[in-house]
Amino acid sequence: MQKSQVTIKHIAQELGIAISTVSRALQNHPRIGLKTKEQVFEVAKRLNYVPNPAAILLRKNKTYTVGVVFPHLQEEFFSQAITGIEDVISEKGYNVVISQSRDKLARENRAIKSFISSRVDGVIASISAETTQYYSFKELENYGIPLVFFDRVPKDVAVNKVRGNILEAAFEATSFLANKGITKIAILNGPSNLEISNERLEGYWKALKSLQLPIVQHYIKSTDLSKEDTFKKMEELMALQEKPEAVLCFNDYVALYAMQSCRQNGIVPNSDIHFVSFANLPITAYLDNPPLASVEQFAYKMGEQAALLLLKIIDAKPAEKLMPEEIIIDTELVVH
Repeated sequence: MQKSQVTIKHIAQELGIAISTVSRALQNHPRIGLKTKEQVFEVAKRLNYVPNPAAILLRKNKTYTVGVVFPHLQEEFFSQAITGIEDVISEKGYNVVISQSRDKLARENRAIKSFISSRVDGVIASISAETTQYYSFKELENYGIPLVFFDRVPKDVAVNKVRGNILEAAFEATSFLANKGITKIAILNGPSNLEISNERLEGYWKALKSLQLPIVQHYIKSTDLSKEDTFKKMEELMALQEKPEAVLCFNDYVALYAMQSCRQNGIVPNSDIHFVSFANLPITAYLDNPPLASVEQFAYKMGEQAALLLLKIIDAKPAEKLMPEEIIIDTELVVH
């Protein structure tokens, strides 16, 4: 039969003193007399008492656990970011609890509730494609749990966030296509409620205007980032009488879906139509016809910075008033 774990209650019963007295004695509290301390330590040793780490952490109001909720863990961009987060967090003695929303608001809300129940010390979050309100994240603030948003960040809200310089990246990517003599450029964007979608669109517009190219509303498509919706929107583009010559895609996965749609309809990528995307994932190196170029967003570095910012907030003294901080990571257009 497994022997039950000895607790401070057992020590208190053996000595006939209060549990709180035993607790203070074990912590070498100055108000506890030397004789009582010696008796407590002697009984603790005889009973093979081992302190409960969880109880110690709860007394300190810390669990040394950080929650991370991202849309899709199988996407290399987010897996690279998690590696960056874990490398920083683990070095400081923290553990990471990871959850994925799969771009569903309900799953995201459940993850946040679970983090609160588990008393995590902080949260790093990249919002789902369905997120338009931030009530569940507000709950973290109500419980005093620090929060850092990553990549997909709320728009027009003063919060701690780490993101890429997406507007300039979209400007550079669109200009890259135009400098190749391509003038009919479409965009397969993400959901309009995501700030990073708006930044891509703004950079796209900015480039077209600066190059004095027309902005064609039919060339602007929003997707829910799924394969099915990307296929649908790509087919709509190719059904236009004035077909685009190139497409700026939300990320490499959207580009791959769009290229697959083209092949199924007898359109040859990088011959009949060209693609530029975001993320620069390693998978593109194994493609026969990768996108012409992809924006490197340095996901690992972004993850590191998000973790460092979160730890800074966690370690801040209670009286220290920290203003929301925004860290912007520069990108790089990688030509394939």
